[in-house]
Amino acid sequence: MYVKVAICLTFAILLLISCSIYVGTIDAKSYFFPLLQPSPLRLSLCATDRPLRVYMYDLPRKFNAGMMDRGTSQVAAPATVENFPPWPKTSGLKRQHSVEYWLMASLLYNEEEGSEAIRVSDPEMADAFFVPFFSSLSFNKHGHVTTDAEADADRQLQVELLEFLRQSKYYQRSGGRDHVIPMTHPNAFRFLRQELNASILIVVDFGRYPRNMSSLSKDVVAPYVHVVDSFTDDDPLDPYGSRTTLLFFRGNTVRKDEGEIRVKLANILAGIDDVHFENSVGTPKSFKMSTKGMRLSKFCLHPAGDTPSSCRLFDAIVSHCVPVIVSDKIELPYEDEIDYTEFSIFFSMKEALEPGYLIDQLRRFPKDRWINMWMRLKNVSHHYEFQYPPKKEDAVNMLWRQVKHKLPGVRLAVHRSRRLKVPDWWRRKR
Repeated sequence: MYVKVAICLTFAILLLISCSIYVGTIDAKSYFFPLLQPSPLRLSLCATDRPLRVYMYDLPRKFNAGMMDRGTSQVAAPATVENFPPWPKTSGLKRQHSVEYWLMASLLYNEEEGSEAIRVSDPEMADAFFVPFFSSLSFNKHGHVTTDAEADADRQLQVELLEFLRQSKYYQRSGGRDHVIPMTHPNAFRFLRQELNASILIVVDFGRYPRNMSSLSKDVVAPYVHVVDSFTDDDPLDPYGSRTTLLFFRGNTVRKDEGEIRVKLANILAGIDDVHFENSVGTPKSFKMSTKGMRLSKFCLHPAGDTPSSCRLFDAIVSHCVPVIVSDKIELPYEDEIDYTEFSIFFSMKEALEPGYLIDQLRRFPKDRWINMWMRLKNVSHHYEFQYPPKKEDAVNMLWRQVKHKLPGVRLAVHRSRRLKVPDWWRRKR
């Protein structure tokens, strides 16, 4: 009798399993051969809505916030949210290259709501790795002190950072491709930057970077941090009529490379009544005068400087002054999300140097179209605000989103490098 019961139970169990497999409720392979199952696929980050998970290296304070301390920082411990200094109000032009500071501050703050990136303590959980070295501030603080490269404190920090990264198994694992390193000053990391050409660099343009080092495909273009005050109460009854200056420029006219166009434009635009073109240097008084001048102008001129871009463009945006961009090699932040032709006017350098052409085009510019651009500037200007704590859709969060967009290409490069026997065979001539 017991034998018959056992046989019936066995038959019933087998019948139940067979039916389950048939209707798809049990995966036979995973049920009977669990060790043969592949690990689950890691979904592309861009296929999810979650914030970017960033691991920030705990570098000694001398690599970042220590440069803001008075004298030489002797604190070896990493900066924390408790001892991280506010950005000084008296920093002058150094502020324009302070993107590195605001990115680090956002990770120290680490509030998930409204944030495009959150800091993780476990590097195994990270989508990207942030290297909190203030390379721009390092040049501004140490780069002009000595002409002896071996004694240069900026160079020494670069050497020590490279040694640190090369000892990191996470840097080795990807060849640095998933590491994010800010270099917004044209001379940032000037001695050894070629050693980091695989990483995601945060730059303001590509003026001093060779093509084999930096490109739009892997790097992120950041805005300069504006130095004029934001125009927060720009609500006149007649915005067009209230701005009595047609075209405004205030800045250094003696520049190198493509920036030589500034002197030529000064000669072309001299003596025109409603055009303000003035040579000046970056001082607190100058910033105040530029703030006032941009708010009273319909158009703000942005010619190339020592490199294709300058802080002036972003000063114009937060002043709601329609930018007139004269720079043939400029690249712009967030351009996969923002169409700059909706609030800016572009002239080639050749067009701008044709006597009378630029001013004639601006005088003919329709009032209703200018008002549409002015309104668009008011709508997008918050994307160019660097602040602490960060806010949704501000400059820091826009930059972290840009990093997120680069990661599928990073993964492609990492996966290919693991299996290729002949690296970059497709680059060779066929």
